[in-house]
Amino acid sequence: MKAEIINPFLESARRVIEQVIQVSPSTGDLGVKTVELIQNHIWIHIGMTGQLNGDIVFGIHEHVALRMVSIMMGGYVLTEMDEMGQSAISELGNMISGNASTMLSNQGVNVDITPPKVVKSDQVTSFFPQKALSIPLLMDGIGELDIQVMIS
Repeated sequence: MKAEIINPFLESARRVIEQVIQVSPSTGDLGVKTVELIQNHIWIHIGMTGQLNGDIVFGIHEHVALRMVSIMMGGYVLTEMDEMGQSAISELGNMISGNASTMLSNQGVNVDITPPKVVKSDQVTSFFPQKALSIPLLMDGIGELDIQVMIS
C-alpha cells in the first residue's frame, strides 16, 4: 500500500474540518496499524471502487463525535449520538471522502465512493481486524479523528 494514497483524504479532512468545525487540525504520525474494535467509538465507513478498491474508515471516540456534531449544529449540545447526530457525522465523512475522490480524479485516479455508513462499537456483532494505513488528526480542544485507509 502506497502512503501517498492517504494524502488526498488527509488534505480533504483538514479542509472540511477547518470549514465545518472551525478548527485547524494538526497531523499525528502516519503508520500501518491493525484496525481494532474500541469501546465507545464511532466509525464512518466508506467503500471505494474503481482504480482503487478498498475502504476508508474514520474512527472517532463518541464524545469527540458529539463535540464535532454540536459545533456542526451551531452549538446545539448533543448528549447522545442520536439519529440526527449520526446523520451529521455521516455527512462529515461523506464531505471528506467526496473531496478526496475529486482530488484523486484530478491526479488521474478515478474512484467512486459508497454512501457513508455509521457504526457504533456497541452495534458491531462481528469484527475482523485489518491492516490499514492510519493517520490521526488532532483537533485542539475537541479530540482526535483517525483516518484509516485499506486499499486492496
